[in-house]
Amino acid sequence: MEPPRTEEHHHHLAERLAARPGLVKQLSFGLAGGLILIVGIALLVLPGPGLLLILGGLLLLAEAFPAVERYVDPVAERAMQAAEESVASPIRVAGSVLAGLCLIGAGIAWGLRVFPWLPLPGWSTGSSLIISGIILFALLGYSIRRFRKHHPTH
Repeated sequence: MEPPRTEEHHHHLAERLAARPGLVKQLSFGLAGGLILIVGIALLVLPGPGLLLILGGLLLLAEAFPAVERYVDPVAERAMQAAEESVASPIRVAGSVLAGLCLIGAGIAWGLRVFPWLPLPGWSTGSSLIISGIILFALLGYSIRRFRKHHPTH
């Protein structure tokens, strides 16, 4: 069994961290990047901006671990391609708008516990669905502004 940690032990740890200021930054960026990357991977199969979150997670991880940088450009290229494809036709835009409205509606239903048989009822699930819908609309707006000018039929 490990002995209890003393104040001296905590002081020693603080001194070690202070001696390596880059370590705290590396740990912070690594943790945040890793969490965002995991959420992005989950959103590849769930509704939401999976590739863009994966890109964000990789950018943070690349700050902490330069070896990760080699993955940033291919993911950025694919994320931009997916964003352009998402606004290539009015039907795709309408589908995205419908998906966003469904996410927000489902979030409200989950939050208000309209259907008690839904898994994980409550605002923790409901708010994440609502936020996903809002993010979807923000990214859709960005994609329309950035890529629709390349499609003169719109």
